[in-house]
Amino acid sequence: MFSYKSILTALFLSFFLYSEYFGVSIKFLNTIFAVMAIFSLLILTKKELFLAGFLTALLWFWWIGNSFIYYDLTYLIPIILIAVGLCYGVLFYFIGFYEHLLYKLIYIIALSFINPFNFNWFKLELPFINSYFGTSKIEFFVILLSLVLFLTYRKRWKIESVAFLIVTFFGLYLYNLSSNVYIEKPNLKIYKYNTYINQDNKWKNIYRNKIIDENIKTIIKAIDQKYDLIVLPETAFPLVLNRNDTINEKLSELSYDISIVTGALYKKDELYYNSTYFYENGKREVAHKVVLVPFGEAVPLPEKIRNFINDIFYNGAKDYETAKEPTTFTIKGVKFRNAICFELTTDEIYKNLDTPYIIGISNNAWFTPSVEPTLQKLLMKYYEKKYNLYYIDVTNTIDKEKL
Repeated sequence: MFSYKSILTALFLSFFLYSEYFGVSIKFLNTIFAVMAIFSLLILTKKELFLAGFLTALLWFWWIGNSFIYYDLTYLIPIILIAVGLCYGVLFYFIGFYEHLLYKLIYIIALSFINPFNFNWFKLELPFINSYFGTSKIEFFVILLSLVLFLTYRKRWKIESVAFLIVTFFGLYLYNLSSNVYIEKPNLKIYKYNTYINQDNKWKNIYRNKIIDENIKTIIKAIDQKYDLIVLPETAFPLVLNRNDTINEKLSELSYDISIVTGALYKKDELYYNSTYFYENGKREVAHKVVLVPFGEAVPLPEKIRNFINDIFYNGAKDYETAKEPTTFTIKGVKFRNAICFELTTDEIYKNLDTPYIIGISNNAWFTPSVEPTLQKLLMKYYEKKYNLYYIDVTNTIDKEKL
């Protein structure tokens, strides 16, 4: 049975995402709806919470199944959506497993750390990203604790409880203002080459030469305009680049006039990597992806189950291989940490960070048009605040399809 409370809670939790997607994000409204969302989680029943979790997952992640279109697995999309909804429905259900507010507080905090199947894009603090409050775990805890205390004492001390909330929220606002750190952009002239290529066309032989030619022409254009660095998206060259001597030699030659960062596949001993290639002064460095997309690049399940799924659904294809640790490139004397797509929104890629500058390359054509690129941008903003970062990010999407 549908509950309007569950529907409203899902809408409150999703308001920040869709207001940003439609370009009407307002801090005041984001703040109000985010607080109302957390308040709702504290007062809903188990059944209402289950439905709220199910609907919230659909509103945030309805695009997940889009990538299966390119594997001729379209029939799996409804199953995937239901599975995702049920997963978060169950997680939300346990918020109300016990009525005691202290239990709910502890569980919700724990829930903000839970990442089913290593997919970490659901963060309960994320609705505050474009609000008057911050998104750190400490600030989220204070918001949650203040609401718990308000619910506990509102009947006994009504005026005092309201005053307590106002003072606490004003303090959080001031703390958020004082904690913002400005990072100066790197002292380089950087050409960000975003592309708009349909994922279905990207790997077809009839389009490959056109894509490669456009990449080379754009690099030459950036050289003519006196740029120091050009960044191309993930798999901008749709091939195994380390096995193509002609393109490697051309990029090495061009790199005497401009530094080049681009995505492409890498193959070694019959194993494949999703990689970033860096060319400068005729030399090449390669950074392999460290964190793979769950069920997109790797199946995060035990080996026997993983092999069974790969055999049945992916024609026996193996998971991509990974590097053991992130890579930092030094480009014209400036250090940049490399991150490929999903990695941009994981803590692993920011370990042992020795620079605030991040080069992020993505291919969102797997999921667009959808809210996925918007959610990724908001998550990047989350990590930007968490680690005091400056992003140079480029992507391929089909929102403005050209090929």
